[in-house]
Amino acid sequence: MVVDDHPMWREGVARDLTEAGHLVVATSGEGRQAVRVAAAARPDLVVLDLQLPDVSGVEVIHGLRATLPEVRILMLSASGEHQDVLDAVKAGATGYLLKSAAPAEFLDAVRRTAAGEPVFTPGLAGLVLGEYRRLAADSSGGAGASGSAGGAAPRLTDRETEVLRLVAKGMSYKQIAERLGLSHRTVQNHVQNTLGKLQLHNRVELTRYAIEQGLDG
Repeated sequence: MVVDDHPMWREGVARDLTEAGHLVVATSGEGRQAVRVAAAARPDLVVLDLQLPDVSGVEVIHGLRATLPEVRILMLSASGEHQDVLDAVKAGATGYLLKSAAPAEFLDAVRRTAAGEPVFTPGLAGLVLGEYRRLAADSSGGAGASGSAGGAAPRLTDRETEVLRLVAKGMSYKQIAERLGLSHRTVQNHVQNTLGKLQLHNRVELTRYAIEQGLDG
């Protein structure tokens, strides 16, 4: 699904996606309408602009997550402002790409986002990881960062911990698979198992957990 208030841009993105073999189930030019339409169309992935005429893209993310918890959201915005990026990611966006990206870069980002990988315009990934490190440092003096109510860290296998460490370094599933000599599917399975054990929802949250545990060194 494509959400953008500029008709020519919205139609162009939808056309590029269709020509690349993706099925565009819906388009919308307004945030509230997008949430309603998405609830009916049930897209796997939403390409979303940050600036919309009625509500912000961040509010749309919250609405989409409420109705479609598993949906992937790729922000496609003209704004590279750091706060805009952080607000979108914290709200639940899977990735953030600037509109200045080349068509091939955009289509690659769509494919990777659909696979659950966080995708960012070069330079923004470091910003997001840096923010998570700061948050982890701020909370390090608390009751612990294990994420479990009882304070005991969930038990991960050695392989799951190894994969988690590479996730924290910002490596893609393909890079992790090549590093460990595993298939792409096996890496995905390890990540999904880890998400389940830690009661997290996506790779962005998983990266934050890994940083909190000091696994990104």
